[in-house]
Amino acid sequence: MGRILALDYGVKRTGVAVSDPLRIIANALETVPTAQLLPFLQRYLAENPVEVIVVGKPVQMDGTPSESFSHIEPFVARLRREFPGVEVVYYDERFTSVMAHRAMLDGGVKKMARRDKALVDRISATIILQDYLDGPGKNRP
Repeated sequence: MGRILALDYGVKRTGVAVSDPLRIIANALETVPTAQLLPFLQRYLAENPVEVIVVGKPVQMDGTPSESFSHIEPFVARLRREFPGVEVVYYDERFTSVMAHRAMLDGGVKKMARRDKALVDRISATIILQDYLDGPGKNRP
């Protein structure tokens, strides 16, 4: 069974998280400059079995896609063309940045480290993935 990869896509940086082989626990993997994301994924998927890529879908409070979705949609279309054997799905990412900051506060992360946007992106990707993994039947083939 392949792992599940999650992306917290941003215009400048993208947080990446990956599941354990049993798809139980999400782990922060990397924060990648978005301009280098596709080559990063090509290398990672060539070396690691991944069956699903979960992409955080930015939505507004009423559930409609936010403005930043216009950047994500073409990237997801490209992912689907590049990796036809990998399922690519969207997952609601509302509040993940807030939850990432809360997790850092609860974890005792110092103020300067909390300003590290790359850390926030990795944690957000991890939260998206863990929420997906915990969802009813979504992570099982």
